[in-house]
Formats: sequence, C-alpha cells, structure tokens
Amino acid sequence: MTYENILVSVEGPLTTITINRERVRNALNQATIAEIDAALRAFDSDASQRVAIITGAGDRAFAAGADITEIQVLTGADAARRFSEAAHHLGLFMRQMGKPIIAAINGFALGGGLELAMSCDIRIAADSAKFGQPEINLGIIPGWGGTQRLPRLVGAAAARLICMTGDMITAEEALRLGLVERVVPAAMVMEETRTLAMKIASKAPLAIAAIKQAINRGLDMSLSEGCMYEAALFGAIAVTDDAKEGTTAFLEKRQPTWRGQ
Repeated sequence: MTYENILVSVEGPLTTITINRERVRNALNQATIAEIDAALRAFDSDASQRVAIITGAGDRAFAAGADITEIQVLTGADAARRFSEAAHHLGLFMRQMGKPIIAAINGFALGGGLELAMSCDIRIAADSAKFGQPEINLGIIPGWGGTQRLPRLVGAAAARLICMTGDMITAEEALRLGLVERVVPAAMVMEETRTLAMKIASKAPLAIAAIKQAINRGLDMSLSEGCMYEAALFGAIAVTDDAKEGTTAFLEKRQPTWRGQ
C-alpha cells in the first residue's frame, strides 16, 4: 500500500511506522490516523511480523499533537465527536492487538502525539523528548484518550496536573512518573528501541500475545477476576506446541524454536 503521511519499513520480524510530516512536527491529521490504522492492520495480519515500532520523522518530534487546522474548522458537537472517535478506534485496536507495539519517542510528544504513544505497549524516550497534554491552552480537553490512559499510567493526581496546566514535562520526569519505561540518549533512541523489539520478537509469539491481553484486560477486572482470567490463558498456552518446545529446550539446554502454534 502507498502512504502519503507515513513511511513503513520491514526488517526481519519488525515493522517500523514513521510519521512523515516533519514540516508540521509530525502533527496527526485524520488522514495520518487512517494510514497508521491501515499499516497496523497489515502488520497484525502478517504472520512473519512480531513487533511494531512507531516513531516520528526527524529529531524534533514524535508527534506534536493533532492537526489544529482540522480542529479549528469543526462545526457542531457531532462532527467534533466523530473527530475524537476516529483516533479512539485506532487506540482501542492497538490495545486489543495480539502483537506488541513500541513507541520510539524522538522528540515532542504532545496532545494527540502523547495519546498515540500511550496507546503503545512500551515507550522508549530520547532524553531530549518533551511530553504534555496542552489542549487546555486551546480551550478544549484531550480527545484521543488523554484523560483515560494518562491516569492509568501516572495516577489521577498527576494526570490532572498535566491536563489542567497544559505544561510540558521532561523525559526524566516522564520516567519518574511511569509515563515512559526507558530514557536513552537521543542519538540512540532507535537503536535501543530496535534492540528491545528484537528481544521481544525472539520470544514465543502466542505467549507474548497472552501476556499483553492478560495485562490489558485484567486492568479492567477485579483482582480475583483477573487472576482467573490469567489461569484460563495459562491453561490455553501451556498445551501449545510452543510451550512443549520451550520446556523441552530448557531441559535439553538448547535454544527453543518457536512456531507460533
């Protein structure tokens, strides 16, 4: 498929999606959201692909937010709601996918850009990256998951502070709050992300998918319900060919060969 706003590259089991709107700091318009959705669906349906990476072109921005020109011309609450829902559908699809997605945050991740990063499973940030939900400065609220994903990552009080002030925070502060998992030198952000992605891609794919779903769905359950859900997934995974291969390889002191079965 040919894309106008993103670049897609495949290297072994890794698919890298690069938001390619550097002139506007990789701002996310509706066309870009649709292309990311299409690229991720292609990745998800390709059995040879194990991990996706999302990043931004250049070294200034991962994505500096939604395209303000599209917000400014919205007419009526219904149109504004549909604008919000389109990105929500992408974020929810990313959450339920069986394959992990890593955000390589190479610069500004603001507004919709931060919300896209938060929809990924793991976030690796350049030490020069900046984060924020500045929608309040435009007289609006986060509309692509900021009020929902942010408190789940950093807690309700910190989420209120970030959303109500519109202030940016540094990569180190994002790490302290739990908004990102690692901070690395800016020049190494893609190298570190690919190294991590390859490590995850080397693991049993059915087990990776089950871990992602156990955590994501379990967060919406009580502890007792989540534990029983984990037990059900464990039961399904423990009898797969990959589980038999993994346990046999461990006992034979060799590296396992995963088949995804």
